[in-house]
Amino acid sequence: MKIHRLLALCVYLIAAPLAAQPKDLPNLFDARERIAKPDLTGLARLRFLTTVDFPPFNFIDQSGKLSGFHVDLVREICRELDIEAKCQIQAVTYAELLPALEEGQGEAVAAGIAVSPELRQRFGFSRPFMRLPARFAVNTKAAGAVTDPSGLKGKVVGVVSGTTHEVMFRAFFPKLEAKVFPDRDAMLAALQKGEVAAVFSDGMQLSFWVSGGAAAGCCGLVDGAYFSQRFLGEGLTIMNRKAEPALTQAIDHALLALSRSGRLDEIYLRYFPNGIY
Repeated sequence: MKIHRLLALCVYLIAAPLAAQPKDLPNLFDARERIAKPDLTGLARLRFLTTVDFPPFNFIDQSGKLSGFHVDLVREICRELDIEAKCQIQAVTYAELLPALEEGQGEAVAAGIAVSPELRQRFGFSRPFMRLPARFAVNTKAAGAVTDPSGLKGKVVGVVSGTTHEVMFRAFFPKLEAKVFPDRDAMLAALQKGEVAAVFSDGMQLSFWVSGGAAAGCCGLVDGAYFSQRFLGEGLTIMNRKAEPALTQAIDHALLALSRSGRLDEIYLRYFPNGIY
């Protein structure tokens, strides 16, 4: 996770936004669903813990302020629950997140921690509010007019060795030929040079890369976002202590309201102007 965060930082900082027509955030909530709002009058304060090294989700902006998708989302959750005066957001290191929550230094974590069976034994989790897809990026000269994975038949697709995206690619597209690279930089360099026609990797990172200066206009994303709970996890959630189910329910109530009103989409487009889906 630490390496993934550093890569995300580098990609986000060098990416230059381009005009695009991004797709809306996929709706993870049933519009007919109702989640009751718990009574939070006894809640003294709600401290959200996050980090500063996972842009565009959490980072320090040019004015020195804590910013990002998670930060804006937390503020909207507090506004929806009408507890803005009780809400605080504070940053710690990634390694400190779980101990700080367990030791009572905060009530919730918004920092992109992957949900696992082991963590579910220790903590409570909100409903997912975003899933990060896998995507194909193609070299437009080497791949030609590819509109979907079927157009990659007979061409070589780059993947990073030992990653979940490599395993997912082989499971989802067994008829396509894979070329394995030791790391992401080597894979993207090969794509830029046309040594492979396409790559299969994290959709968020590919979105920023193809629209940034590092790609130099060589490449583009193929339509289609691929999801898999088995390979990519449940998605982004907010974590809190397992002994506080009312808080989990309150956050779920707010997330449902934000999804239904379109405010969740607004935050998404603020930080992903080119879209990742």
